[in-house]
Amino acid sequence: MRHQNYFVYILTNGDRHTVLYIGVTNSLERRASEHSLGRGSAFARQYNAHKLIYFEAYRDPTSAIAREKQLKRWSRAKKEALVARRNPQWHDLFTQMYALGPDVSPRYARDQDPRSGRDCLRRRLSQRFQGPRHEF
Repeated sequence: MRHQNYFVYILTNGDRHTVLYIGVTNSLERRASEHSLGRGSAFARQYNAHKLIYFEAYRDPTSAIAREKQLKRWSRAKKEALVARRNPQWHDLFTQMYALGPDVSPRYARDQDPRSGRDCLRRRLSQRFQGPRHEF
């Protein structure tokens, strides 16, 4: 049986960080690219929320959805504290996964990665962002 990850993620808008968008997906790479290209949710598109600042991995969709709902009920201050613990500078994690400079858009990351493919994100996540899996 193939192992599938599910991700809860938080996006914000550019340098101002006035908006926090929380979502869940089974492909963080695909979903971040969709948001970057303006094909994400209407809310994220309206507020230009495309900067990936936080994510958590789960083994099953039920746990990921439960965590998404929990985070959406939190106050903004609590969400900001959660992001700050893992990403204090609020760097774009999607860009960092591909070790791109700030002048390169994440939407081109797949073309520049010689080992592109579905498992690319999973491999980089395991190498760079190792941490405990969250289970509820």
